[in-house]
Amino acid sequence: MKKLLSIISILFLVGTMNALAQDRKLSAYAIGFYNLENLFDTEHDEGHNDYEYLPDGRNKWTDMKYQHKLRNMSRVLAEMGTDKLPYGCAAIGVSEVENAHCLTDLCEQEPLKARGFQFCHIEGPDQRGVDCALLYNPAMFTIRDVKLVPYVYELQEDIDKGRATRGFLVVSGTLANEHVTIIVNHLPSRGATSYYRELGGRQIRVVKDSLQQDDPNVKLLIMGDMNDDPRDKSMSEALGARRDMNEVEEGGLYNPFWKIHDSGTGTLMYNNSWNLFDQIILSRNLLDLEGTKKYETLTLFQPQIFRREYLFQQEGKYKGNTKRTTAGGVWLDGYSDHLPTLVYLVKAQQ
Repeated sequence: MKKLLSIISILFLVGTMNALAQDRKLSAYAIGFYNLENLFDTEHDEGHNDYEYLPDGRNKWTDMKYQHKLRNMSRVLAEMGTDKLPYGCAAIGVSEVENAHCLTDLCEQEPLKARGFQFCHIEGPDQRGVDCALLYNPAMFTIRDVKLVPYVYELQEDIDKGRATRGFLVVSGTLANEHVTIIVNHLPSRGATSYYRELGGRQIRVVKDSLQQDDPNVKLLIMGDMNDDPRDKSMSEALGARRDMNEVEEGGLYNPFWKIHDSGTGTLMYNNSWNLFDQIILSRNLLDLEGTKKYETLTLFQPQIFRREYLFQQEGKYKGNTKRTTAGGVWLDGYSDHLPTLVYLVKAQQ
């Protein structure tokens, strides 16, 4: 019954988009995020603690397993957005990828290579060597500029310990003839206290303010594995992303995944409860605040958690959980502990 309702819902939404397109001749774009959960190659990167992902490491990470991981990740990335758009996503932020070599191998996988996917990546300081990156289809999204803004610790003891972590990948580009900037993030894990994610939220907000000062018309998408839910302080207070559109002030941010999480679903499960760490947050100028739906500029149409049956455990103790690549040192030939997220944007054709 749930599957039938899901199909009906998808058909309704596709029909709605098609009806709008017939009335106004809309173009539609999908932008996504996916935590790839430890996309490591099989070689040691000097200075990084990647030993568990080597052939003789704890996970016995052989070339065969690496190739399966690339195949599985590319399948998901290529299917993201295709519920409504046959050509998939214009851009996808990713986290937990080891290096540019992995990204090159990923983009060479047939489902992504067929669409000409490329990537933006800057090597970061994370101790394990995992970075954020942006995959993009150059037929839809054109790159202007790429920079990595470092995550800066404030407490002296953290600086002394050298606890370098992922920075904020800022990719500026052109989508639908508009200036669009995507900020890809992976905030500190829950092995650390909330303070460190709140610090990250405040720093992302500073980056956001700087980008808006440079260009007040820039359309911003702030995405990533935030390691917090939408209502947690790092997102709702430090970053200032709002639950309701009518609460978003000038220059502010809207989190369309807050209400989705309130409905009882999410992107990763812990102790039989859903968290929604994988968020895509939008600047106010991407919203239809007046309800006119003229779509004269890029406008949010709908958020989505991307779901496929193959992304879930189908049996056993963890049935219903996401199907991981490895769990407890056992290779499952799965995907990730996270589900991908998307937003669909629309714009009236000129």
